[in-house]
Amino acid sequence: MADIKINLLPWREEQREEKKKEFLNVLVGIVVVAGVLIFAVDRYYNNSIDGQKSRNRFIGDKIAVLEDKISEIKTLEEERRQLLERRRVIEELQGNRPIIVRLFDELARQMNDDVFFREVTLAKKKLTLQGVAESNSKIAEQLRKFTVSDWFQQPNVTAINADTSFGPKASKFALTVQQSTPTDTEVE
Repeated sequence: MADIKINLLPWREEQREEKKKEFLNVLVGIVVVAGVLIFAVDRYYNNSIDGQKSRNRFIGDKIAVLEDKISEIKTLEEERRQLLERRRVIEELQGNRPIIVRLFDELARQMNDDVFFREVTLAKKKLTLQGVAESNSKIAEQLRKFTVSDWFQQPNVTAINADTSFGPKASKFALTVQQSTPTDTEVE
């Protein structure tokens, strides 16, 4: 028999080359698939981020509109509060008008002879009177008249100073008295 020599090396070499090509093809396929997956995931997240940014802008615009409305509402509430306060003051003045007229009428009725009021101030039911009297006894009489009146309470002299320019015994004085409002039956 003749020696048959079979060389298996080229076959193995071809098989090795074929496996290398196959490995490279698989590797390229994996890289392409990975690239496509990375691109798809990137696009998905970028689209999600863009969508969220547009929603945020939309919400921001609506918040700005609502803040404008809130500031407008606050302005309107402040105007309403001021109008209600004005209305309350006007109603109080309207309601007190007869009382104030009656108060000054009573002040004129209770005024003592030879006592002259130079300044009359009413602030929160406190009547401050400054004037001139012929003598200190006239000031005392004036205080007694205020004491018996239903419209005045707690008369109090705050200052008495002699002033001869109005007479030999004349005095300047200042007194305070609290306004009192009698019941409705006493007013009429």
